[in-house]
Formats: sequence, C-alpha cells, structure tokens
Amino acid sequence: MLHYSLVFLVIAIIAGVLGFTGIAGTAVNIAKILFVIFLVLFVISFLTGRGVG
Repeated sequence: MLHYSLVFLVIAIIAGVLGFTGIAGTAVNIAKILFVIFLVLFVISFLTGRGVG
C-alpha cells in the first residue's frame, strides 16, 4: 500500500504543478484534493510500517 500511496502522491504533485502554472486551469481543485488525500494515505502507510515480508 505504501507503494501505491507514493505513486498517487507523485501523480497528484505533477497534476498540481500543471494546474498551478495555468496549463490546466480546471485541474487545480482536483490536484489539491488528490494531493491531500494521497498525502494522508502516505502518512498513514508510513506510520503503520507494514512490510510485505
């Protein structure tokens, strides 16, 4: 789950950069929401520390 959180966090950051620079004006709100959601998921995954093996 940590892997997916990191992947979605990177996607949200990229969407945020594109939205904040004006390339995709309507993506700003979506990027903010995605960034917050996946940042929370990343922190939860990091704090629980569940490993695969």
